[in-house]
Amino acid sequence: QVQLVESGGGLVQPGGSLRLSCTIPVTFFSLYTMGWYRQAPGKQRELVAVITSITSGGITDYADSVKGRFTISRDNAKNTMYLQMNSLKPEDTAVYYCNANYRARALDYWGQGTQVTVSS
Repeated sequence: QVQLVESGGGLVQPGGSLRLSCTIPVTFFSLYTMGWYRQAPGKQRELVAVITSITSGGITDYADSVKGRFTISRDNAKNTMYLQMNSLKPEDTAVYYCNANYRARALDYWGQGTQVTVSS
C-alpha cells in the first residue's frame, strides 16, 4: 500500500500564506499526474490545482477561485509536490488532499488530508 505523506497545513490569518507538501514513495514519480483537492464541511471535494507528468510537459491548471493566488509545483528528484498558497481567504478553509494518478497503469493514490484554516 502506497502512503502519501502530506504536511504544511495549519491556521493562518486572512491574507497569509502556507505551503503544502506531498511526498509519494513510488518509482517513476515523474510519470504521475499530481493534483491537490480540497473539501470544506458540507461540500463536495473539488480540484484545486493539477500538474501533469513530465512526459505531458508538466502543465499546470487551477480552479478559477485560486488562480493568481496558488501555485502548484513538483520536484521529481524528491518525489514531492507542493502547493504554495498566498493571499489566503476564509473560503479557502478546508481539508486539502494530494492525489497521484498514473492512468496508463490504473494507479491512483490519495493522501490522508491536511487541515487548512483561514481565520482571524
